[in-house]
Amino acid sequence: MKKEFLQKILSDISRVRIAVIGDFCLDAYWFIDESVSEISIETGEPTRPVREQRYSLGGAGNVANNLVSMGVGDVRTFGVTGKDPFGVEMEKIMQEKGIDTGNLIIQDSCWHTHTYSKPYIEERELSRIDFGNFNELSVNTADRLISNLVETIPSVDLILINQQVSSGIHTEYLRRKLLDVIRKFPDKFFITDSRNFNEHYEGTIRKMNDFEAVRLCGYKRGPDDRVPFQEVRNSALMLYERFRKPLFITRGDRGSITVDDSGIFEIPSLMILSPVDTVGAGDSYLAGAAAALASGYSVKIAAEFGTLVAGVTVQKLFQTGTASPDEILGIGHDPDYVYSPDLAEDIRQAKYFNGSEIEIINRLPASPRIKHAIFDHDGTISTLREGWELIMAPMMVRAILGDKFNDTDESVYRKVQTRVWDYIDKTTGMQTITQMMGLPSLIREFGFVPEKRILDGYEYKKIYNDELIGIVRDREKKLKNNELNREDFMVKNVLPFIEFLNDRGIVLYLASGTDEEDVRNEANTLGYGHFFGEHIYGADNNIEGEAKKRVLDKILDNIGESSADLIVTFGDGPVEIRETGKRGGITVGVASNEIRRYGLNEKKRERLVKAGADLIIPDFSQLSVLLSLLNIS
Repeated sequence: MKKEFLQKILSDISRVRIAVIGDFCLDAYWFIDESVSEISIETGEPTRPVREQRYSLGGAGNVANNLVSMGVGDVRTFGVTGKDPFGVEMEKIMQEKGIDTGNLIIQDSCWHTHTYSKPYIEERELSRIDFGNFNELSVNTADRLISNLVETIPSVDLILINQQVSSGIHTEYLRRKLLDVIRKFPDKFFITDSRNFNEHYEGTIRKMNDFEAVRLCGYKRGPDDRVPFQEVRNSALMLYERFRKPLFITRGDRGSITVDDSGIFEIPSLMILSPVDTVGAGDSYLAGAAAALASGYSVKIAAEFGTLVAGVTVQKLFQTGTASPDEILGIGHDPDYVYSPDLAEDIRQAKYFNGSEIEIINRLPASPRIKHAIFDHDGTISTLREGWELIMAPMMVRAILGDKFNDTDESVYRKVQTRVWDYIDKTTGMQTITQMMGLPSLIREFGFVPEKRILDGYEYKKIYNDELIGIVRDREKKLKNNELNREDFMVKNVLPFIEFLNDRGIVLYLASGTDEEDVRNEANTLGYGHFFGEHIYGADNNIEGEAKKRVLDKILDNIGESSADLIVTFGDGPVEIRETGKRGGITVGVASNEIRRYGLNEKKRERLVKAGADLIIPDFSQLSVLLSLLNIS
């Protein structure tokens, strides 16, 4: 989504008016510090001293909070609280944030403010303590809610219906009354997010998760099951046929699906490297989508905007987060997405071209006219640096565990290993210094190393490079001594492929996140530097952002936007695939096995499909088929 367009959406939503009716909840976070615990005289049990407490809006309150935080100027709430301290705290928070609480009704009896109290010891959440499970909405309260809503509807653009809990406001009586209201105002936008009554609210746009969608269509899935994409897609079409209203189906970290009279669309999720807390993410998505709909945008654009809002909030830990306009702009002006996760994680779904090893992910233009070919270096052409991950991973694990490296518990050691490999997988293709700048955060995340002993990114890069460069220099020495030849350090058939493209007059570019001097030296050592000439690009000393991304941007900018359809990029990392794809070029993911130098690396394939590659090849051995697909004769 272009920055200017995103700014326009944010400007437009500032003028909309939205009513939220539903189950307003409060999330309470109690952080326990056992260092001052004592034995209770009354019970003989140790006390749980609360060092810090935080309160945030949940349920419909979180939706309203997200709306005002992203800049919606007029948000009006319709709900019920109890005559208790939690209700007072909830209303105070709402008023501080600029949410209209004029229609938040206090029911004196048979109602406690829905509150979810979450005690924490360090990062471990203890058993939750819930309030409001035995609530009973009175007919009088229901009538007051409905009457207030009817009076307000003519002055708002959209009515958002939230149903969060089984003991909330959505009694059978209120549901009937609310359905009458929906029928009374057929030209108004109503959007429903209901855990239990999605089928009931006819005439509304619906937002639900994948489990709720497939359940409504008769599929049997447990709440912890991963719902296959095809089941979700089929369910979306069935539900649209049933309800005849637009539909949003969220899939957690696998994106979402929308369907309306313009068709069905898969909305990819954002690639997020930092730790996430998905509590309230669905509310954030809903708020963003509702605000965009109320501003007159399409269902697809509304879903894309909702994805950006949720992408901000999931990165806010130990709170039910919201997203400001600046945060939405920050994450949305040049986002990275995760494409086709189901296909990526299940190679059985792969479709190959005419019995070859070339996997077709996206259909290419009928007759591409390639004039520019961009090659990533390490893992795409060269394997001189093969095994860098096997150096980086243990180096990071040692840095995280510090003095505890040799005697830490095995389960903790495995947890650190898993976290490190996840970080390496997600940052592959970034500049080494960028990866190392993230290492101190990982070290602090686990807390084994005292702050004063944590190094900076440059120092960790030196430790890593000293270990890596020794391996590279040994391999270069073997080449010079004719103990090995250059084909031993190149992906199969890549050199004939490069020569063929060069002979056809295609301009070649070599792009790497490794320091540029090292890239040139290694390309010349392996004997193909002259094919790229002055078009060899690597990292400089600028650590702002990702070196590989800067390199790709520079090459793509030089080629020019008008020639985007003349570009093909070959790479084994996500950065070159994503950046070329954003510009409209063709992308070929090279899922190379760097040890054998031929054949498929399934882990790379998964990463490249998620990055949006159009084709996947294991190597360049099927040269003639690949050239035919690219229309290079």
